[in-house]
Amino acid sequence: MKRKNHGEEDNRHKNFHNSTDNKEHTDTHNSNGTEEKPVSDYNAGNSGDSASDNVVNEVRVVEEKLAEMQDKYIRLSAEFDNYRKRTLREKMEMSKYAGEDLLLKIIPIMDDFERALAHMDAATDSAAMKNGIDLIYSKFGEFLKQNGIKEIESMNSSFNVDLHEAVAKTPVNEDNKKGTVVDVVQKGYYLQDKVLRFAKVVVGE
Repeated sequence: MKRKNHGEEDNRHKNFHNSTDNKEHTDTHNSNGTEEKPVSDYNAGNSGDSASDNVVNEVRVVEEKLAEMQDKYIRLSAEFDNYRKRTLREKMEMSKYAGEDLLLKIIPIMDDFERALAHMDAATDSAAMKNGIDLIYSKFGEFLKQNGIKEIESMNSSFNVDLHEAVAKTPVNEDNKKGTVVDVVQKGYYLQDKVLRFAKVVVGE
């Protein structure tokens, strides 16, 4: 009896395994006998294709933006180079013709001097010649003032190294003249508030 029961249990185990194998085999094949792909594997394949498409699109967008930036850079570089050349050319022209307006204003004074020299030899009235020269001098002085040039007042003023250049010293009897300008060898001038030329003076000691 014990041996028979043991055989029956073995048969029941075999039948259970066979039914299980048949069920798994049936689930993985369709009615035509072909193997069906699990739904989870199909979804995974679609997800991989979608991710690949996204990467391709992102690369395309980045490449388009890069091409646009390169085009802008080339244009800006060309515009800046043209601006630099134009500015350099304008600066060269300005430095070359900077005094054009000033010289144009001074030419009429030169005309006055030429007329005075032309009449000097034939002139018999020295007073008239002197008045003509005084007129030219006044006209030239007014021209300097209009252009911001004025004389440095130096005579009898205290010696100032910021305005004067001492070319000589001379003894003086008056104490109040010591250290002061007693003679002006060459006038000095301001251009606006800047010293254009120092005055060359003789200082008392």
